[in-house]
Amino acid sequence: MKIFKVLGMMSGTSLDGLDIAYCHIWNENNRWDFEIRQTTTISYDADLYQNLKNAIHLSKEEHRLLHIDYGIWLGQQAKTFIEKHGLEVDFIASHGHTSHHRPEEEVTFQLGDGQQLANASGYKVICDFRSLDVTLGGQGAPLVPIGDTLLLPEYEFCLNLGGISNISFDTDGKRIAFDIGLANMPLNFLTEKINLKYDENGQLARKGQLLPELLSQLNALEYYQLPYPKSTGYEWFIEAIIPLLERSDAKTEDLLHTIIHHNCEQIAHVIIKEKPKPNSQVLVTGGGALNSFFMDTLQEKLGNHCKVHIPPKKFIEFKEALVFAFMSVLKDLGQTNVYSSVTGAKQDCSSGVVFVPKN
Repeated sequence: MKIFKVLGMMSGTSLDGLDIAYCHIWNENNRWDFEIRQTTTISYDADLYQNLKNAIHLSKEEHRLLHIDYGIWLGQQAKTFIEKHGLEVDFIASHGHTSHHRPEEEVTFQLGDGQQLANASGYKVICDFRSLDVTLGGQGAPLVPIGDTLLLPEYEFCLNLGGISNISFDTDGKRIAFDIGLANMPLNFLTEKINLKYDENGQLARKGQLLPELLSQLNALEYYQLPYPKSTGYEWFIEAIIPLLERSDAKTEDLLHTIIHHNCEQIAHVIIKEKPKPNSQVLVTGGGALNSFFMDTLQEKLGNHCKVHIPPKKFIEFKEALVFAFMSVLKDLGQTNVYSSVTGAKQDCSSGVVFVPKN
């Protein structure tokens, strides 16, 4: 039995840092299994944070240079982590950081040049997991459902609450997944205005009052009426959400409270519509799972239809890094790692681009 030893690297839309997870992944008796053995999250310094946040607005040349520089930085972080912990690594799986995602225009771009990453780290790198699916007519997202299906088959619903919310589940014998809509992106946008990185444990939101008019405006957004497969990102947040928030003169606590109610209404609507079986569980990961007001509100909206399951903190925080490590294993084996039933592409594919060090 071969054990793949992979370093998974993930930077999400919430920009709360670079997640690194050293994983052992193996297949025994036709069942995939894993162990997350070592982890860290590296915060971005102020300059890199701003560069990544504003990457969508950069000129073509500035964007190219950031792609290179960020790839070198990723490679340096990987090398430091591997050496610090004395790890054996077969290869590195890097999601990179999404700067552009407009699949309807066949555009998706993940910053972090794979060749530079390989050169700086000294290890084989598998990255750029979205582009092939987009060229096949897919959304290029969400990609985590391959892990939900093969690594976590005991959960009926897998919900991830990063900058945006996405969900995956089986229906009619196929895996379905899509971006529901908002999660932490608007919450962090609001707390930044009062010099907080985030609302720890949802303490501010819990104190707030519901703003019925804002809730109605959010629930009426066109994106929620679109059929799946669908995905969204920072562009939608800029165009549709920020103007609504900035038109309001309400207290931050009330805005946070209302956003969480909105998020949970949309998530519960999706789950309840699927008519879950009795005792169904929804596995919740991503930063939103650490916000107790978010979780309490979600369970309230779900009622008896489904039970919210919150796993250990390490799994919450590093699930996506684990799944990209797993996707790289499947790519290395030449096996499918993106489902067309999820993304809407013409066919399943084995996505990712391989780079070996050139020094």
